Amino acid sequence: MKKYFNFEELGTNYRREIIGGLTTFLSMAYILIVNPLTLSLQSIPDLPDTMRMDAQAVFVATALAAAVGSLMMGLIAKYPIGLAPGMGLNAFFAYTVILTYGIPWQHALGGVLISGLIFIVLSLTGLREIVINAIPAEMKYAVAAGIGLFIAFLGFQNAGIIVHNDAVLVGLGDLTNGNTLLAIFGLILTVILMTRGIKGGIFYGIVITAIVGMVFNLIDAPEKIVGSIPSVAPTFGAAFESFGDSSFYTTQMLAVVLTFLFVDFFDTAGTLVGVASQAGLMKGDKLPRAGKALLADSCATVTGAIFGTSTTTSYVESTAGVAAGARTGFAAIVVAGLFLLSLFFAPLLSVITSPVTAPALIIVGVLMVSSLGKIDWNKFEIAVPAFLIIIAMPLTYSIATGIAIGFIFYPITMLVKGRGKEIHPIMYLLFVIFVLYFIFLK
Repeated sequence: MKKYFNFEELGTNYRREIIGGLTTFLSMAYILIVNPLTLSLQSIPDLPDTMRMDAQAVFVATALAAAVGSLMMGLIAKYPIGLAPGMGLNAFFAYTVILTYGIPWQHALGGVLISGLIFIVLSLTGLREIVINAIPAEMKYAVAAGIGLFIAFLGFQNAGIIVHNDAVLVGLGDLTNGNTLLAIFGLILTVILMTRGIKGGIFYGIVITAIVGMVFNLIDAPEKIVGSIPSVAPTFGAAFESFGDSSFYTTQMLAVVLTFLFVDFFDTAGTLVGVASQAGLMKGDKLPRAGKALLADSCATVTGAIFGTSTTTSYVESTAGVAAGARTGFAAIVVAGLFLLSLFFAPLLSVITSPVTAPALIIVGVLMVSSLGKIDWNKFEIAVPAFLIIIAMPLTYSIATGIAIGFIFYPITMLVKGRGKEIHPIMYLLFVIFVLYFIFLK
């Protein structure tokens, strides 16, 4: 085992790898709580049951997808990176695809499955480099920041801090409401933990907030802590149901698939480079075993879609594990084992309500908008499409719409500025696709 993971060459040992893996798991374990609540649309009242995914089944799918993805990343790519269903993409899946577009969740899973299969092809053929180079860096940063704002907006809504207002669309909620006060407490607590550099601060914030909610009778205490593993049957294999339905094959679903693919593709690439750089694993400017890492990520997406969850992706929280000493894929195997162990703690889901998870969404949003600083705002031809991507996502309640608007304006501003030669042909293709997307949207 030591030889396979090159412990001696990388200056690590079992203790450092186990501690690093545990740290990474604690930093990303919140997804076990947030993902089932997001995909089941718990924060949206009065929805038909057919629009909601089964939260218990999604919990199992989340843990299994994370375990399989992390295991593959560790064994094949040998990177200390944990994988799980991604924040942002799960919000797009639930709030845009299902809630806004009215697309059945089975079809949405089918879209995730297709995007994962395309990702596998891109990873195996080397086309990933072409696509990565085609999208300008500023547009990638804008997409990340826009998703961050969108997630934070959802968090404020789930907390009851931001509510609907007939006069001005949105307004400040009732800050005397018990659940809203609980969410505010959770936000303050999580901010303190993160500011102090506590590893797993988001996870601990969720746990402590849930306990406080039970103390003040805002949340019913669970009947038990450890229980049998829930059935994954309600979601397992549902992705395949969509392929036999003619309503699945629409331009709207094409846009959905492209969004799943685009966000996962570049989020994964950025995470891999970031974690590998921090761990000192980069060879010059190149990422060793990049193809294997991307293949592991894409296979995890396909696996997750089959089990019944949104896109599985590499987690930037893995940097916490690297900071704790992780350097090899053994740490990722530790993460996989801990996700499997978590399957027995499903009863605890009952105490994790929307106000409890709202602070986590807001904090993740804060972390994601850090990419704003990498955009050259002094160049108007760059600032306009970047700004439109960022602002349109929360205002239209759609990640896909934000990407589409920005990618339409980018070729326009660049051509007018006389920088047309810098535009990759793929960007023109995306321009046409997104224009047609708006034309046929209705």
